[in-house]
Amino acid sequence: MGLGYTKSVFLQPWRALGTRLRTAGPDHAAILRGMLTVAAFVFVGKLVSAIKEMAVAYRYGLGAEVDAYQFLYTVISWPIGVWSSVLTAVLVPLAVRLRDQQGQLTRFRCELLGFVILAGFALAGLVWLVLHTMFQLGHSGLPPRLATLAEAALPGLILLLPLGMLTALQSAWMLAAGRHLNTLLDCIPTLSIATLVMVLPGGGMRALVWGTVAGSALHLLSLMAPRGRRDGQGAPRLALSSPQWRWFWQGFGIMVGGQALMSLTVVIDQFYAAGLGTGAIAMLGYANRVLSLILGLAAIAVSRATLPIFAQGQAQGGGRLRAVARLWAGILFALGLLAMLVSYSAAPWIVQLLYERGQFGAADTAAVTEVLRYGLPQMPFYFSSMVLVSYALSQRRYHLVFFSALIGCAAKIAGNVLLVPVLGVNGIALGTMLVYASTALFFWNALIVRGTGDEGTAGLRGRTAGRWRK
Repeated sequence: MGLGYTKSVFLQPWRALGTRLRTAGPDHAAILRGMLTVAAFVFVGKLVSAIKEMAVAYRYGLGAEVDAYQFLYTVISWPIGVWSSVLTAVLVPLAVRLRDQQGQLTRFRCELLGFVILAGFALAGLVWLVLHTMFQLGHSGLPPRLATLAEAALPGLILLLPLGMLTALQSAWMLAAGRHLNTLLDCIPTLSIATLVMVLPGGGMRALVWGTVAGSALHLLSLMAPRGRRDGQGAPRLALSSPQWRWFWQGFGIMVGGQALMSLTVVIDQFYAAGLGTGAIAMLGYANRVLSLILGLAAIAVSRATLPIFAQGQAQGGGRLRAVARLWAGILFALGLLAMLVSYSAAPWIVQLLYERGQFGAADTAAVTEVLRYGLPQMPFYFSSMVLVSYALSQRRYHLVFFSALIGCAAKIAGNVLLVPVLGVNGIALGTMLVYASTALFFWNALIVRGTGDEGTAGLRGRTAGRWRK
């Protein structure tokens, strides 16, 4: 009786949750299905990422090559991350809106492809000029040896800009079509890096640089192949004549500003870590990549599963979406707390399993474990904020994303200023909690506590539609 009673008590909350999800409406079931599908793909990708991290740690340890590569890769991939986030936020609602107007969607798709090709090469030239000048003048903030290594890697890694922008475009269109294969294909670059790092022993940064570039190119080709077979891959058009550009630009500008500010926190961390001496960037990078293995599994699954459902729900009139968002934000916060506690206990074992071999010794394991543990408190806030961001984007409330980015960027700077002098690189990791705690509370207050409800969003859509008819 005691065992059966204990089992019943343990299972009762989960049974109640399952009953609530089944009876609350089809949106919950669709979100859960999407999360499970994406989570399975992300899990495979994270396993490949773990293999890559093992290979890099084995070959380089906390060496200067890792510092230089991580610094340059973070700076160059910053605009790619901004572009990818903006495209996902703007194109998914647009594609839902044009689902029954394939002619207009195809025309806009071809024009957007042409725009991205030109913008990618133009941005690559601009970023190369800025970084090359910065290295030549000695204004990178890196020690001399790291600056020399980063400057040597610049011509190769700059190719990531046009490749990454095109990859983000193809991935966004695939997500907008409700297909999650792009999540599985995200592991191609990491697999390429791991392969070249092990095949080219003693190759310095060559394996890291060209493994990254080759992986990015293969990733792009892998995304274009299934899209071309299923939808037809239209040729790029150098024009901005589609009427959908007006709709696109409405959300694009403010989203670029918001995402640039939010992702700027990663770049800020690199410059702070660069001032803490050789090895600090590598320690922060190794810890963050372990965090990304955990956060990415949930965050990618949550955002890619909820945004299409919320966008479709808004297109059909809103319904009970605020209640759906509130429930899933609470569920993800609780799961984030559980993941934080489990990860704190398992941190030494995880770091040792992933990294401790070759040039990466026991002392390095202890240092990275400590940084990782300081970064874990961000997890519950990060998990729940992904649901709330998707809910805001489905309503095209881009101004909320922008203001949250302002708050998050200010919180990161304040956290680094206050914590780094006391905790060093651990302070950088802990400061990230302030970013996601402040933004999650902001979204909760704006969307759930003070939200106007689904009737208000319906009124907003009506006013927007009226402007378009005029």
